[in-house]
Amino acid sequence: MPKEVDPKDTKRAAAYELWMKAPNPMVTFFKTFDVTNLIRISRKRKLKFNMLMDYCIGRAAVKVKEFYILPVGDKLIQYDTIAVNTIVKNKEGEVSSCDLRYDSDLNRFNRHYLKYTAQTAESCTDRDLSENSMVIGTSAIIDTEIDGAVGMNSGIFNNPFIIWGRYKKKWFRYYLPLSFQFHHTQMDGAHAGRFLVELQDEIRLLGHKGILPAADQSRCRSGIQ
Repeated sequence: MPKEVDPKDTKRAAAYELWMKAPNPMVTFFKTFDVTNLIRISRKRKLKFNMLMDYCIGRAAVKVKEFYILPVGDKLIQYDTIAVNTIVKNKEGEVSSCDLRYDSDLNRFNRHYLKYTAQTAESCTDRDLSENSMVIGTSAIIDTEIDGAVGMNSGIFNNPFIIWGRYKKKWFRYYLPLSFQFHHTQMDGAHAGRFLVELQDEIRLLGHKGILPAADQSRCRSGIQ
């Protein structure tokens, strides 16, 4: 269960003092990833590219302990679990938000992804797990190629956020530029950099460890990718 922690009892005490009252405590990194392996798996196994991205994001995040503490209001909250948010095109042609708890079992994560994004698309109701999990926001802008994006600093939503567009093909490789925004109280640049390295490793190594879902998995018809 999430619990409030005293900043003085954490390694984020100095960051809390420096950044909690800062006018703009959010930091954004831009990085281009080689996603060739995900493209191949997606096509071969008939799996959604964005599902594979969400899975790799969760897999990389759980290796960085700073993801488990988040500033909420003026408090620091410690979480036991991590979820990845995905944006779903719903049946009314608008977008809804769907949180998915990270699961190291890719088969199970894929089933949950298909189930809950379909439910969200049909109901047009957000699926919110933020009361129990530290949620990493994501937004896939699949209508165009982008080099990155800077999210808003609302002072309310302090969660880390990742944005990407269409992947790009260069020769026989595929590349995906993305932006990673995080609250400086939650982590420093070194922690964010480690996460991005871990994310590239997970993308590159997926399929080389563990079991991938079978090629005949059913696909969701919600319009998400």
